[in-house]
Amino acid sequence: MPRQFVIQIDNHPGELAHLTRALAARGVNLHCVSCAGAGPLACCLIVPDDFDAMREVLRGLGHAFIEGDAVMVDVENRPGGLADVAERLATAGVNILGTLCVGRRPGILEMAFTVDDEAKARRALGLDAPAAVAV
Repeated sequence: MPRQFVIQIDNHPGELAHLTRALAARGVNLHCVSCAGAGPLACCLIVPDDFDAMREVLRGLGHAFIEGDAVMVDVENRPGGLADVAERLATAGVNILGTLCVGRRPGILEMAFTVDDEAKARRALGLDAPAAVAV
């Protein structure tokens, strides 16, 4: 199961370059990356190959972050598909901390959700095991 890091960085030119250069210097390869910024803060979601080195770099740079094993979900690629999943998680009291689209198949988005309660999220989505199940 991939592990996602959700990282808070300043929303300034060069901040992502600084972070990823520091990770590269430690030999951390990035499998998936997504970033967005609004106002003075930005958020990066990263799936690295070396979790310990990732933590060390983030702590060394002073970045606030959370991490968790991703809950993998096949989301129908249609209007409302993501809303259906998000509503099921919300109804169960699960907070989504980050999500990445990690793949596509015809009619399906393969999404990785980092949540505040993985077991509760799996139950809410009908995932008895860590394997992905269409929702």
